Amino acid sequence: MTMRTLAPRTVRVDLAGRGYDIAIGPGLIDRVGTLAAPLLAAPRVIVVSDETVEPLYGRRVAASFEKAGVKVGSVVVPAGESSKEFGAFGRLMNTLLDARPDRKTTLVALGGGVVGDLTGFAAAVLLRGVDFIQVPTTLLAQVDSSVGGKTGINTRHGKNLIGAFYQPRLVVADTDVLDTLPRRELLAGYAEVAKYGLIDDPAFWDWCEANGAAVLAGDAAKRSYAIEQSCRAKARIVAADERETTDLRALLNLGHTFGHALEAETGFGPDLLHGEAVGAGMTMAFDLSAKLGLCPAADARRVREHLGAVGLPVRLRSIGGSNRRNWDADKLIEHMRGDKKAEAGRLTFVLARGIGKTFVTRDIDEPAVRELLDAAIAA
Repeated sequence: MTMRTLAPRTVRVDLAGRGYDIAIGPGLIDRVGTLAAPLLAAPRVIVVSDETVEPLYGRRVAASFEKAGVKVGSVVVPAGESSKEFGAFGRLMNTLLDARPDRKTTLVALGGGVVGDLTGFAAAVLLRGVDFIQVPTTLLAQVDSSVGGKTGINTRHGKNLIGAFYQPRLVVADTDVLDTLPRRELLAGYAEVAKYGLIDDPAFWDWCEANGAAVLAGDAAKRSYAIEQSCRAKARIVAADERETTDLRALLNLGHTFGHALEAETGFGPDLLHGEAVGAGMTMAFDLSAKLGLCPAADARRVREHLGAVGLPVRLRSIGGSNRRNWDADKLIEHMRGDKKAEAGRLTFVLARGIGKTFVTRDIDEPAVRELLDAAIAA
């Protein structure tokens, strides 16, 4: 029996009446139809993909459904965050409705985080709700955005401010597809892998420090382990706090208050990928924690040194390449005020008392944040 015919590893997201599996392993792109068919309300799916991913995997996914006796349609959207804008979302919905779906039709998100967020939100509102399946093709989507049911689109006010909690029926993470990713995309996903260690698992952070380079270099066993452990961590948190009604799920936002502000200032464009923003944001969150005396300075250095060593942009001046920006602390704070996590005008941060010891706070004074940002801009 070859590696490609072995049963995939399965992680269960345990939600009452709405639980689902995450299948992880090599060669799963060609098995999506077989894995999904028993879960379909009717033998019909519409695959939503983008202009980058569809030529690579669209035909193979369609063939897997056809082999399982499932009728397949497809919609292709432009690659990138522009597909998560209002206008693009409206065009997607009209295209889907042109296909005359019914409420037993299942949508399939084939792509990275943008396609997953977009398709999940489309599923949540199409005919007042149809099923959907996630087939994530980036490391970031496999370890983070495809799991947990957060869906949404962006507005001029910020990222993912329009959306819904809407869980998929299945997540299929083919580890082979990561071999075609540019290193920059792998790095963006690795930031989310490392995040799980920083939140509440210092042993996994130690593992990342020792094995992160191998994960990025393509070591299949270590890459699969990183994905499985990340999915288990997120599944555990989502099962305990699906809709972020307590601060437990909010811990998954480590680095995001800073990161979303950086993304907003760069226009959600190619100068800064989401995972890169999260990596930079996590270093700043630990730097702020150390500055406030909450966290040992040595832990903040470990975060910065490891993420920087693997190649993530942990310094603001490294963001944007030849299009480097004149960052402004006040503009970044203004973006933070528009973040969906802000409450009653107070900024919300996930900070740390050490590696693996994060917590949510809304009691950080803006002058301290501005001073931290000024230092980061000058570094």
